Amino acid sequence: MADKICIFAGTKDGREMAELLAGRGLDVTACAATEYGGELLEATDSLKVRTGRMEESEMAGFMKAEGFSLVIDATHPYAQIVTQNIRNAAKEAEIGYLRLLRAQEEVPGTAVYLENTEEAVKYLSETEGQILLTTGSKELAAYSMIPGFSERVWARVLPLESSLKQAEEAGLPAGRVIGMQGPFTKEMNVAMIHMTQAAYLVTKQSGKIGGFGEKTDAALECGITAVVIGRPPEEEGMSFSEMTEYLNKKFGVKVEEKIPCSIDTADEKVTEYSFEKDSAPHVVIAGIGMGTERTMTGEVKKAIADCECLIGAARMLEAAREVTDTEKPSVKAIAPEMIKAAIMEHPEYHSFCVLMSGDTGFFSGTKKLLPMLKKAKADVEVLPGLSSMSYLASKAGESYDDAKMVSMHGRSRNIAADVRDNTKVLCLVGGTDGTAELIKTLTASGLGDVTVHVGERLGYEDEKITTGKASELEGCSFDSLSAVMIVNEKAGQSLRFGFPDSAFTRGGDAEGVVPMTKSEVRAAVLSKLQPGQFDTCWDIGAGTGSVSIELALNAPYGTTYAIEKKEKALELLNENIKKFGAGNCVAVPGLAPEALVDLPAPDKVFIGGSSGNMDEIIGLILEKNHFARIVAAAVSLETIAELSDIVKKYDFDDREVVCLSVARAREIGKYNLMMGQNPIYIFTMQNKGPEISIGEGKC
Repeated sequence: MADKICIFAGTKDGREMAELLAGRGLDVTACAATEYGGELLEATDSLKVRTGRMEESEMAGFMKAEGFSLVIDATHPYAQIVTQNIRNAAKEAEIGYLRLLRAQEEVPGTAVYLENTEEAVKYLSETEGQILLTTGSKELAAYSMIPGFSERVWARVLPLESSLKQAEEAGLPAGRVIGMQGPFTKEMNVAMIHMTQAAYLVTKQSGKIGGFGEKTDAALECGITAVVIGRPPEEEGMSFSEMTEYLNKKFGVKVEEKIPCSIDTADEKVTEYSFEKDSAPHVVIAGIGMGTERTMTGEVKKAIADCECLIGAARMLEAAREVTDTEKPSVKAIAPEMIKAAIMEHPEYHSFCVLMSGDTGFFSGTKKLLPMLKKAKADVEVLPGLSSMSYLASKAGESYDDAKMVSMHGRSRNIAADVRDNTKVLCLVGGTDGTAELIKTLTASGLGDVTVHVGERLGYEDEKITTGKASELEGCSFDSLSAVMIVNEKAGQSLRFGFPDSAFTRGGDAEGVVPMTKSEVRAAVLSKLQPGQFDTCWDIGAGTGSVSIELALNAPYGTTYAIEKKEKALELLNENIKKFGAGNCVAVPGLAPEALVDLPAPDKVFIGGSSGNMDEIIGLILEKNHFARIVAAAVSLETIAELSDIVKKYDFDDREVVCLSVARAREIGKYNLMMGQNPIYIFTMQNKGPEISIGEGKC
């Protein structure tokens, strides 16, 4: 009786794996979530096709009933919940589990790399021009937050009724929905870019099978910006070739590809592949400086000359060829996983030189690659290179031992917070307009007086160093291959906490000034909230934004969402955000709890106004994050009573109520009398989080 294998074939490579195994005598059942996915698989005597979504319990029951000996999870990299369900179901059914991973491809230097959809929406909201979304239909509702969504966005989705319905529900006109099934060639993507007149193409980093290269190549050819959303955190699993090698050993499946692999299954542990001591290749990881011969060290040049095979990005391979007379074999690879695979795929070579830009110890892929190669027992040597940061500092006549070093190459960062806190900041910049956008951010954050040194094409013959105040350089264009040094002589002098009430713009009209949480109460509220540097914060009923802004400044690497329903207050809120340079504070128009539904889960929440919806607001907060820290202020007896009931209803692990009374001096004649203000009740509520093990201890 043939072994029975179940494949959750949610991707093209999953379907190919199912067809490959079925064609080699194994009894294969391929599961597709939709009928459309099932239609892409052709059932045969050896390949059965099952369509329809299953919950975890249904999966486990199905696996047990069919008597599978192995489950292969080939679902999409972003379907993390589905992957978790499949893994749990396989464990419950006591069946071996394998995860098929897509290989990551190189992100072009002109692309903007963002970690998630939320960051992409924020980035695109600050741009102009048409947008072509190629990320599917499920997240269209999130992109609908982009200003001018229905006039700016085109969406390419699968030609399914569900996809078209999601586009309609997001508010996208039918004329802006492109219902097509891939694969798409670069030429087809170019044609769509021209048709939509797109300035931005949004894609997930979905690998070769997902047409990632064809999309980014098309964007590069058309001179537009590719907005790349990174994959979820890296998970354990194996590539297509690695899996076929494993199945060859387990079931006798004969395939051409052969790469050593590692995998954990429920029924056995396959040892991590490692080189034999006498056959382990010598791998030199070399920092090549700025990528020119004159910025490479002598030992790096020697390593390039002595190796049998070069590995690196296209630009680095081209630079390496300039320092050797012989035409060496080379492999174009940039991701650590791809580099490791390249070494394993070429046992005919005994020495490799892996090229890393700049210095191997400064925002380098070496950090991830080195432990991977050591674990495989390769003979590894690391050679440092000349960092663009030290090179730029020397050209600018500045020391850099007291500088904060950050990277905005392929990642987002609140650079204004870094500059406020540090006298010097050295920054790697990526993207066509990366440096110009950085300078624009500085001036918009009230940092127009800082000195900026921009180094373009460092180490090349056309190298250029530009120095000036941020306000003077705003509007200038710079090469995509740039590094920046920012000098702020007033660093550390700006307040983050305890701004006087007079510092905020309050405005006024026939209805009076917009409400504002006063300084004494604001100080107490922030001390109760305890904002962390990376926290996501909500300020519900933000008014002029006094709490929102202090939250944003005290959580500089997180995002603060200021929710406000009144149009006049929103105008003042945005004015104050700009005034204080709180670029990580986002004004959200609307009434809570409806305005909170699409926001990311909060770590800290202040409720200054609930419009009578306190219970619903608290319920939604806890649904998003059961362990969020919530602080609410109450003046009226009705709100105090409502909050008292809520504390009991939700039975918070930690709860505290403080009554704050403030009196201010007022001159009456030659005397100063203390005038009492309305007492304010401050409620603090939080559930305890689970213990997290760190080493031998717990926190």
